[in-house]
Amino acid sequence: MKKIGTTILLLVCFIGFSQQKTIDQKVNALLKQMTLEEKIGQLNQYTGNNQATGPITINPNKETEIKKGLIGSMLNVLGTKYTRQYQELAMQSRLKIPLLFGQDVVHGYKTTFPLPLAEAASWDLEAMELSARIAAVEASASGIHWTFAPMVDISRDPRWGRVMEGAGEDTYLGSRIAYARVKGFQGNLGDVNSVMACVKHFAAYGAAVGGRDYNSVDMSERMLWETYLPPFKAALDAGAATFMNSFNDINGIPATANKYLQRDILKGKWNFQGFVVSDWGSIGEMVNHGFSKDNKEAALQAITAGSDMDMESNAYRYHLAELVKENKVPIALIDDAVKRILRKKFELGLFDNPYKYSNPEREQTALNNPEHRKAARDIAAKSIVLLKNEKNILPLSKDTKTIAFIGPLVKEHKQNMGFWAVELPELDYDKQVVSQWEGVQNKVSSSTKLLYAKGCEIEGDNKDGFAEAIAVANQADVVILSIGERADMSGEAKSRSNIHLPGVQEELVKAIQATGKPVVVLINAGRPLVFNWTADNVPAIAYTWWLGSEAGNAIADVLFGDYNPSGKLPMSFPREEGQIPIYYNHFNTGRPAPNETAFNYVSAYTDLKNSPRFPFGFGLSYTTFEYSDLKLSKNKIKNTEKIEVSLNVKNSGKVAGEEVVQLYLRDKVGSVVRPIIELKDFQKIKLNAGETKTIKFIIDKEKLSFYNTALQWIAEPGDFDLMIGSSSSDIRLKTTFELIK
Repeated sequence: MKKIGTTILLLVCFIGFSQQKTIDQKVNALLKQMTLEEKIGQLNQYTGNNQATGPITINPNKETEIKKGLIGSMLNVLGTKYTRQYQELAMQSRLKIPLLFGQDVVHGYKTTFPLPLAEAASWDLEAMELSARIAAVEASASGIHWTFAPMVDISRDPRWGRVMEGAGEDTYLGSRIAYARVKGFQGNLGDVNSVMACVKHFAAYGAAVGGRDYNSVDMSERMLWETYLPPFKAALDAGAATFMNSFNDINGIPATANKYLQRDILKGKWNFQGFVVSDWGSIGEMVNHGFSKDNKEAALQAITAGSDMDMESNAYRYHLAELVKENKVPIALIDDAVKRILRKKFELGLFDNPYKYSNPEREQTALNNPEHRKAARDIAAKSIVLLKNEKNILPLSKDTKTIAFIGPLVKEHKQNMGFWAVELPELDYDKQVVSQWEGVQNKVSSSTKLLYAKGCEIEGDNKDGFAEAIAVANQADVVILSIGERADMSGEAKSRSNIHLPGVQEELVKAIQATGKPVVVLINAGRPLVFNWTADNVPAIAYTWWLGSEAGNAIADVLFGDYNPSGKLPMSFPREEGQIPIYYNHFNTGRPAPNETAFNYVSAYTDLKNSPRFPFGFGLSYTTFEYSDLKLSKNKIKNTEKIEVSLNVKNSGKVAGEEVVQLYLRDKVGSVVRPIIELKDFQKIKLNAGETKTIKFIIDKEKLSFYNTALQWIAEPGDFDLMIGSSSSDIRLKTTFELIK
């Protein structure tokens, strides 16, 4: 029996190897037939007309280039009718090499899910994988082969608008989410319901100086390896097909021309077999950086460093052939880049059927699947973070006699989509997106009276609507206020020096709070905001981010208790911009502040507490949880051994709820200073009222390791604190153990 099993295993391995070899053979055979111009054509990506319906108009110059085989990929081409028309042009080329169609499918296609940062607040890896899976099903059904997601940049600066696109400040959480999202997008690559993932932005884009988009990054190599690279490696381990380099320079070298990042690390040490695409125009932008004399030199530097595909700068199109003929670019570099791209086209099955993804019937079915909306509602509810709930104001009763729903975002539809939503031209957002007003309307009893006042705009200093809002509030038993950013105030190129609630919205909160009515505030945003007066004075606050197509229903589910909030913050919320960058896993320094009020000759502000307004990992529930009986299987281990950690968690409240049990470690003494606390594992569990579960974690060498000054990944002997709790600042159980030689 054992011999048969071994034979089967060897046969499976041989078949897998043969299939890969067959693709490589096909790629090599095709490459031999290609002219230099056709090879370079595969390295060019251009934008289309970003339309999914209506008359199809293709730029005559692009049409000619496609027919000549001089374009390898298009982006911003939506819908099977449109993608098929472009692909038919490619099939008129000499070698009939199909086009790749890419698109920014960041948090959903037609069905829009919460922003990625909001989804990260769910700490629910299965939900995030499902979100990406549904996005892939819908996008692929519309002719898309490739999404420019996930963004896995770690960011500790909420001024940076693109925090909305990532997973927050923590390397471990970010790595787990990166892995889940790649798995969701790609599924079984080549399956018609999957799309290639594109992991971005390689690398360290989230550390832009001052939180200013496209800005420089300057950091030690150890910081790069320990904090910013692990999510990229996790995405690669999940099988990511492509990577995108970043706009920024890092330590003086633009990422687009950074050989250390792309050739030494990604394609060398990590053995990445996919291809790298530039960000939009980033090759040409190296001239602005002052790193390249002109586009020709930029093309030379980018291809040499390992950038395989040029998105929209035209540097490869106009200069690579000349550089090869001048012997400045070896043909081997061109061939390697082309083979990487062709291999993915073969893996997707496009050579067997170029129109594989262009089935209008499948498109209609996928884009109108009611199960997708159900999943969007569930994930949106899981993404909401309850920040405050004094006197258990929430959940509200569905039979409340009169509710005043006030604020500039109450009746908005499209705003709930957030930044990077795919704006399909045929969509009626008033029908596609459930507003918060509609969600509450759908939830309350027929006897409940629902009153509305806008109060003010999102921006500006006009308070003319305050009087009406106050009058409406005075008629109600409870007031819900919906405030925050516009959807386009966070996202690419949306860095803000002031991240307080914009306009006079917080003054509106003060005016409504002064009525004496119970007040619930919903804060809609794509980043952590500053709202100190509201945080200090309003009894109930829920952070609702931008939640997508089912925003209104999901918010109502939480407000009225049909879903018990379980979200936990993936980023620390600052008290003021002067604290930024702020993150939980900082170093202790030689003069740590002993408490929140001490500031004399210690590392502290003289005018502000050191702690964040709301810490990493924080989020409340409508129930309570008790932690007890922490046990370790061993108190001392060697590098080759493991510790089993167990504890009991009890739902000590009256309703069922979910808790994210968070495990943190501290390496007390290291050859380089170590953070005061680091997330190393977590589990999200659901408990009925009164139920107790035993939770188990494993501590091994990997969880104890870090990069030393020689960039070696090591675990050093010594003492470790082990902490388990409900957030990074709410540690319930603590013990120590030792790693010995």
